[in-house]
Amino acid sequence: MEPATSSGSCRPDPKPSTTSARRPPSRYESQKRRDWNTFLQYLRNHKPPLTLTLCSGSHVLEFLKYLDQFGKTKVHVTTCFFFGHSDPTSPCACPHKQAWGSLDSLIGRLRAAYEENGGRPDTNPFAARAVRIYLREVKGNQAKARGVTYQKKRR
Repeated sequence: MEPATSSGSCRPDPKPSTTSARRPPSRYESQKRRDWNTFLQYLRNHKPPLTLTLCSGSHVLEFLKYLDQFGKTKVHVTTCFFFGHSDPTSPCACPHKQAWGSLDSLIGRLRAAYEENGGRPDTNPFAARAVRIYLREVKGNQAKARGVTYQKKRR
Protein backbone atom coordinates (compact mmCIF):
# COMPACT_ATOMS: atom_id res chain seq x y z
CA MET A 1 0.00 0.00 0.00
CA GLU A 2 1.40 3.41 -0.98
CA PRO A 3 1.29 6.36 1.41
CA ALA A 4 -1.19 9.07 0.43
CA THR A 5 0.36 12.29 -0.83
CA SER A 6 -1.19 15.68 -0.29
CA SER A 7 -1.80 16.19 -3.99
CA GLY A 8 -3.47 12.84 -4.59
CA SER A 9 -5.31 12.50 -1.28
CA CYS A 10 -8.97 11.55 -1.25
CA ARG A 11 -9.47 13.25 2.09
CA PRO A 12 -11.74 16.32 2.06
CA ASP A 13 -10.13 19.71 2.34
CA PRO A 14 -10.35 20.73 6.03
CA LYS A 15 -11.24 24.33 5.07
CA PRO A 16 -13.72 24.47 2.20
CA SER A 17 -13.46 27.56 0.06
CA THR A 18 -15.88 30.27 1.20
CA THR A 19 -16.26 31.58 -2.35
CA SER A 20 -17.71 28.33 -3.67
CA ALA A 21 -20.03 27.92 -0.65
CA ARG A 22 -21.50 31.42 -0.91
CA ARG A 23 -24.27 31.85 -3.46
CA PRO A 24 -25.06 35.13 -5.14
CA PRO A 25 -28.09 36.87 -3.63
CA SER A 26 -31.46 36.10 -5.19
CA ARG A 27 -33.12 38.65 -7.43
CA TYR A 28 -35.50 39.53 -4.58
CA GLU A 29 -32.62 40.05 -2.12
CA SER A 30 -30.74 42.20 -4.65
CA GLN A 31 -33.83 44.35 -5.29
CA LYS A 32 -34.47 44.65 -1.56
CA ARG A 33 -30.90 45.82 -0.89
CA ARG A 34 -31.03 48.27 -3.82
CA ASP A 35 -34.43 49.64 -2.70
CA TRP A 36 -33.21 50.00 0.89
CA ASN A 37 -30.10 51.89 -0.21
CA THR A 38 -32.23 54.13 -2.46
CA PHE A 39 -34.55 54.96 0.45
CA LEU A 40 -31.62 55.70 2.77
CA GLN A 41 -30.15 58.00 0.08
CA TYR A 42 -33.54 59.74 -0.18
CA LEU A 43 -33.49 60.35 3.59
CA ARG A 44 -29.95 61.77 3.41
CA ASN A 45 -30.96 64.12 0.58
CA HIS A 46 -34.19 65.17 2.31
CA LYS A 47 -34.38 68.82 3.37
CA PRO A 48 -33.63 68.76 6.27
CA PRO A 49 -31.84 65.37 6.23
CA LEU A 50 -33.70 62.65 8.12
CA THR A 51 -32.54 59.71 10.14
CA LEU A 52 -34.34 56.41 9.97
CA THR A 53 -35.49 56.76 13.58
CA LEU A 54 -37.33 60.00 12.70
CA CYS A 55 -38.88 58.57 9.56
CA SER A 56 -42.67 58.19 9.54
CA GLY A 57 -45.38 57.02 7.20
CA SER A 58 -45.68 60.54 5.79
CA HIS A 59 -42.02 60.43 4.74
CA VAL A 60 -42.65 57.11 3.03
CA LEU A 61 -45.55 58.73 1.13
CA GLU A 62 -43.25 61.59 0.06
CA PHE A 63 -40.78 58.99 -1.20
CA LEU A 64 -43.45 57.15 -3.20
CA LYS A 65 -44.67 60.41 -4.77
CA TYR A 66 -41.06 61.36 -5.56
CA LEU A 67 -40.67 58.04 -7.41
CA ASP A 68 -43.63 58.88 -9.67
CA GLN A 69 -41.37 61.08 -11.80
CA PHE A 70 -39.53 57.92 -12.87
CA GLY A 71 -42.71 55.96 -13.63
CA LYS A 72 -43.57 54.42 -16.97
CA THR A 73 -47.30 53.86 -16.52
CA LYS A 74 -49.55 56.44 -18.20
CA VAL A 75 -52.34 57.39 -15.80
CA HIS A 76 -55.13 59.36 -17.48
CA VAL A 77 -56.57 62.31 -15.58
CA THR A 78 -60.35 62.58 -15.27
CA THR A 79 -60.50 65.37 -17.89
CA CYS A 80 -58.61 63.29 -20.48
CA PHE A 81 -60.63 61.93 -23.41
CA PHE A 82 -59.09 58.49 -22.78
CA PHE A 83 -59.96 58.37 -19.08
CA GLY A 84 -61.59 54.98 -18.47
CA HIS A 85 -60.32 53.45 -21.73
CA SER A 86 -57.90 50.58 -21.42
CA ASP A 87 -56.42 50.99 -24.91
CA PRO A 88 -56.17 54.64 -26.08
CA THR A 89 -55.92 55.17 -29.83
CA SER A 90 -53.58 58.18 -29.75
CA PRO A 91 -51.10 59.89 -27.43
CA CYS A 92 -52.15 62.31 -24.70
CA ALA A 93 -50.42 64.61 -22.21
CA CYS A 94 -51.36 62.63 -19.09
CA PRO A 95 -48.54 61.99 -16.61
CA HIS A 96 -46.51 58.83 -16.24
CA LYS A 97 -46.47 57.36 -12.74
CA GLN A 98 -45.26 54.31 -10.91
CA ALA A 99 -47.62 51.38 -11.41
CA TRP A 100 -49.57 50.27 -8.35
CA GLY A 101 -48.06 46.77 -8.47
CA SER A 102 -44.54 48.18 -8.50
CA LEU A 103 -45.27 50.38 -5.48
CA ASP A 104 -46.91 47.51 -3.63
CA SER A 105 -43.89 45.25 -4.23
CA LEU A 106 -41.49 48.04 -3.27
CA ILE A 107 -43.27 48.62 0.05
CA GLY A 108 -43.18 44.89 0.77
CA ARG A 109 -39.43 44.77 0.20
CA LEU A 110 -38.82 47.92 2.26
CA ARG A 111 -40.97 46.59 5.13
CA ALA A 112 -38.81 43.47 5.24
CA ALA A 113 -35.55 45.42 4.88
CA TYR A 114 -36.51 47.77 7.73
CA GLU A 115 -36.92 44.88 10.14
CA GLU A 116 -33.84 43.05 8.85
CA ASN A 117 -31.82 46.19 9.57
CA GLY A 118 -32.85 46.35 13.21
CA GLY A 119 -36.18 48.17 13.03
CA ARG A 120 -39.01 47.04 15.27
CA PRO A 121 -42.22 45.86 13.57
CA ASP A 122 -44.35 48.21 15.70
CA THR A 123 -42.37 51.26 14.48
CA ASN A 124 -42.07 50.22 10.81
CA PRO A 125 -43.01 53.33 8.76
CA PHE A 126 -43.61 51.14 5.68
CA ALA A 127 -46.39 49.36 7.56
CA ALA A 128 -48.14 52.62 8.51
CA ARG A 129 -51.88 52.88 7.96
CA ALA A 130 -51.40 55.95 5.76
CA VAL A 131 -49.17 53.93 3.41
CA ARG A 132 -51.75 51.13 3.11
CA ILE A 133 -54.49 53.68 2.39
CA TYR A 134 -52.33 55.44 -0.21
CA LEU A 135 -51.61 52.16 -2.01
CA ARG A 136 -55.32 51.31 -2.02
CA GLU A 137 -56.13 54.75 -3.50
CA VAL A 138 -53.41 54.43 -6.18
CA LYS A 139 -54.77 51.01 -7.13
CA GLY A 140 -58.31 52.35 -7.43
CA ASN A 141 -57.33 55.51 -9.32
CA GLN A 142 -55.18 53.62 -11.81
CA ALA A 143 -57.93 51.07 -12.36
CA LYS A 144 -60.50 53.82 -13.04
CA ALA A 145 -58.12 55.63 -15.37
CA ARG A 146 -57.73 52.46 -17.44
CA GLY A 147 -61.35 51.38 -17.20
CA VAL A 148 -60.43 48.23 -15.27
CA THR A 149 -62.38 47.09 -12.23
CA TYR A 150 -60.85 45.08 -9.43
CA GLN A 151 -63.20 42.72 -7.68
CA LYS A 152 -62.95 42.77 -3.91
CA LYS A 153 -61.99 39.37 -2.52
CA ARG A 154 -64.76 37.72 -0.57
CA ARG A 155 -63.91 36.04 2.69
